Amino acid sequence: MMKRSLTADAREQLELARSHSGRAAITVFGGHEQSLRQTLIALLAGSEMKEHESPGEATMQVLSGRLRVNAGDDEWEGRDGDFIAIPQSRHSVTAITDATFLLTVAKA
Repeated sequence: MMKRSLTADAREQLELARSHSGRAAITVFGGHEQSLRQTLIALLAGSEMKEHESPGEATMQVLSGRLRVNAGDDEWEGRDGDFIAIPQSRHSVTAITDATFLLTVAKA
């Protein structure tokens, strides 16, 4: 069994984002070699994950802050506690405020 504090991880990643490029991430479960990967990502306000493909089915749970997911003409805004199913099309993520989220990806 494994246990960790996502709240503490989120705080640490926001601090790292402030001292780096405006974003930071840590894999909290799984990895590239496994079919399931969960990554905690921190983005400072105005920072973004540029448009990219999803490597498989994916969801995000917003832990703190506000962010926007864009996929073509579609747009979703998420805030503390929101759960968003990521489209399996090109998409981007932009932080409206400093934000942290748990990205879960299940590769086929």
